[in-house]
Amino acid sequence: MPQFFLNKRLIILLVSLIFLVALIGFSLKERDDLTWPEQFVKDSTGFVQSIFYRPAHFVAGFFDNVGYLKDTYEENKLLRARLEEYALLETKVQKLENENEQFREVIGEMESLRDYEPMPATVIARNPDQWVEQITINKGKQNGVEKDMAVVTSGGLIGKIKHANAFTSTVQLLSSLDPKNRISAYIQGEEEIFGLIEGYDEEKAALLLKRIPHQANVQEGEVVLSSGLGGVFPEGLMIGEITEVVADEYGLTQMAYVKPAADFYNISQVMIIERTLMTGNEPEPEEETSEEGDSE
Repeated sequence: MPQFFLNKRLIILLVSLIFLVALIGFSLKERDDLTWPEQFVKDSTGFVQSIFYRPAHFVAGFFDNVGYLKDTYEENKLLRARLEEYALLETKVQKLENENEQFREVIGEMESLRDYEPMPATVIARNPDQWVEQITINKGKQNGVEKDMAVVTSGGLIGKIKHANAFTSTVQLLSSLDPKNRISAYIQGEEEIFGLIEGYDEEKAALLLKRIPHQANVQEGEVVLSSGLGGVFPEGLMIGEITEVVADEYGLTQMAYVKPAADFYNISQVMIIERTLMTGNEPEPEEETSEEGDSE
């Protein structure tokens, strides 16, 4: 008798396994329609899930909304403070502009190193092998583009015209490792400190501002702008922000690492800057462009 029950259990186990395998094979088979048991199970499961999902979603959304309200409140406080600062700055700027107009009326119209005319252009080509070296834009000599004109984005200065063809131009980026790629710049502060943008540190993704006087007090976070003293670039074009200051290899001057204000890796639209103020004793245009490539 025990042997019979043992065999009966074995038979039931084998039948169950066969039935399970059959169900698995049936469920894996590609079908256009589900069977009514499957439909019933899915509909029942979906109904139960919807019953629990809505309250759970409501509670989770409530706490999310509370968090958003808290963040919005903090951001609102910060924006209010910034708006107050902006109002004060706007008042100062308006006052300075009025004073500037009065001075101009007294002494007559004066040209400035900051005077320039912008020309929009679009990037049409960029060689992956020279990604940090140069880009090609859709404006050339027919549009008034000339060698060594400054090129900027909404972020700041990115480079200068290296070659101007009839309808296109090549822009040499500030991140180019060309030793002749130099820009006259100054550090904005209580006292203007001058130097030259020479080179790019790929590891730190920073421009190198060299030839800073060793006694100059340069601080991290100070802004670097074009000086306009090179003869071609206008003054005041945004270059970047100082992140680190070190002594040069000889200890006679200082060098600063400058985080670029513009994104050199994502460039689509640019502005070509033509300086309107020209020096009275400038050389012929052919000589000027060749010399500027070495001194700018």
